[in-house]
Amino acid sequence: MLIKVKTLPCSKEEGVVQLGKDAFKVSVREKPENGAANARAIELLAFYFGVPAGKVHLIKGAHESHKIFDILD
Repeated sequence: MLIKVKTLPCSKEEGVVQLGKDAFKVSVREKPENGAANARAIELLAFYFGVPAGKVHLIKGAHESHKIFDILD
């Protein structure tokens, strides 16, 4: 399942909010340096969807705030 994600690095609170059918907002505490924010976003999405982190793949937008993730079942 492909989803669109708006990431918000350096947030005070972490969490995942569903904005639409396939659109989400992910807030992470990590800075957007060396992939730390992306890695934390993957962990939060995995927890939200109840899958292992290895089944969440960043498809597009590694260096942007708007990303596309693939969640494998």
